[in-house]
Amino acid sequence: MKFLDVKTDFAFKKVFGSVNSKDILISFLNSVIEFDGTRKIKDLIIVDPYSIPLLKGMKDTYVDVKAELDDNSRVIIEMQVLNHEGLEKRILYNAAKNYSVQLKKGDAYHLLNPVIALTITDFVLFKNTEELINNFKLIEKKQFIEYSDDIELVFIELPKYDKTEAELATVRDKWLYFIKNAGSLDYIPGNLNHELEKAFNIANEANLSEEELELQHKKKDWIYIQKSSIELATRTGLQQGLEQGLEKGLEQGLEQGLIQGESDAKIKMVRNAHKMGLPLHTISELTDLDEEKIRLILKEHL
Repeated sequence: MKFLDVKTDFAFKKVFGSVNSKDILISFLNSVIEFDGTRKIKDLIIVDPYSIPLLKGMKDTYVDVKAELDDNSRVIIEMQVLNHEGLEKRILYNAAKNYSVQLKKGDAYHLLNPVIALTITDFVLFKNTEELINNFKLIEKKQFIEYSDDIELVFIELPKYDKTEAELATVRDKWLYFIKNAGSLDYIPGNLNHELEKAFNIANEANLSEEELELQHKKKDWIYIQKSSIELATRTGLQQGLEQGLEKGLEQGLEQGLIQGESDAKIKMVRNAHKMGLPLHTISELTDLDEEKIRLILKEHL
C-alpha cells in the first residue's frame, strides 16, 4: 500500500473535506479541540467540499477546510506546509473575516456565531514553548478574564509530535500520527476506529484517479522546490554573513594589533602633532611611524 502525504494541502482536503468525510472531520475535531464542559460536535456541514478543479493552482501554500457545526459556530481548518512572513497575521485576518461576514446589513450583532481557526503546521511556529497544541482567546492581560470566546485560534505543530505507533493511546494521538506519518507508511496500523480506517482508505493512492495522483505529485514537487529554495537562501545568507563577519573581524583585529603595539607615549605624540595641524609625512618623521599606522591611531583615539 501507498498513502498520500496528508501534510500536503491537496491531500488534507481530500481526506477531511470531501463530501463523505463528515464523520472523519467530526472525529478529528473532537479529538484536538478542547470544548468547554462535556460538549462535543455531533454534526457539521462541510462548506466548499473537495473538488479537483479548485486546486489546480500551485501558488497557494494552503487550502482550508471549512465546517459549520451543529451549534452554528464555524471552524476553519488549515494545513500549512511552508512558513512565510505575515503568516500569523493572515490566520488572524481569516478568522476575523469569517466572523464578520456572517452579518448582513441591518443584522443584529448577537447573531454572530463563534469562529475557531485551527492551523496545523509542518514547522515549529512557537519556539518558546514545548506545547504541541496552543490555544489563543481574547482575555484581560493581568487577571486573565475572558472577554469573548467568539474567536479562538488553535495551533498544532507537527514537528513537536514524536509518538511512535506503539505509543498511540488516544484518538488524538492516532489522528496526529496519521497526519504526520501516513505518507511514509505502507500498511494501515491496527487498533484504529472506523473514522481513521476510512481516512486511510481515502488516502490510499490505489483509490485515487490518475488526475488526482498527478496533482498530488506536482504539489509535492512544488513544495519540495519551495523548501529547497528557502534552505538555499538561508545557507547562502549565513555564508555571506560569516564571510563578511570574518573579514570585518580580521580588519578590526589587525587595526587593534597595530595600535596596541605602540607605546602610549607615541600615541600621545601622534595626537598632539595632529592637533597642531602637522601633515602626516611630518608626523611620520617625528614618530618614526608609517603614515598608515598614524591613520589607524588617529581613527582609534580621536
